[in-house]
Amino acid sequence: MKVILSREDAGNLSVYVPKKDLEEAVVNETIEGDGKILTLANGWELQFPNLTDDTKLPQTLDAKRL
Repeated sequence: MKVILSREDAGNLSVYVPKKDLEEAVVNETIEGDGKILTLANGWELQFPNLTDDTKLPQTLDAKRL
């Protein structure tokens, strides 16, 4: 699914899912292989392949819901 990953003014990550009109804060980040798994405040876990700490944000990315 396509999501928009951005960084808030306070420095926290947030994810916006346009098809669900859902915006949630990221509460946990786990590194797995060559990407990351982000856990949202609502409990969703999204896997982002090839996401690194130096990725320019905001950006539309492909994510897989686990």
